[in-house]
Amino acid sequence: MITPQLDSTLRLLRLSGLGRSLPVRLQEAAASRLDHGEFLELILQDELNVRNQRHLENRKRTAQFVRLKPLEDFDWRFNPQIPKKEIFELAAGQFIAEAADVLFLGPPGLGTMSGPGLCRAR
Repeated sequence: MITPQLDSTLRLLRLSGLGRSLPVRLQEAAASRLDHGEFLELILQDELNVRNQRHLENRKRTAQFVRLKPLEDFDWRFNPQIPKKEIFELAAGQFIAEAADVLFLGPPGLGTMSGPGLCRAR
């Protein structure tokens, strides 16, 4: 149970994500017999997740997207030359961890690719 003093402290520290998940995490910690470090890691990860989600929502709002279209909803029939497998690999972001360069090739204009269209430098 969160006491009014703890709730006030969480608000002052701007830990709203932690405040929302704390009752559930306290029950989970008791049931799973988590040690202090494991418990702290869980609640801090909850706070990071809430902050990351809030930042993403702010970036989407700032970008003024009319609507979001996930890659899974892309109409691949639009241009069958687009390398579907490579696009999904890029979306996974592994090239960032590998510090690899990615270059899209194609005519300027509508953002469509002709030919292979994608080069990965190693």
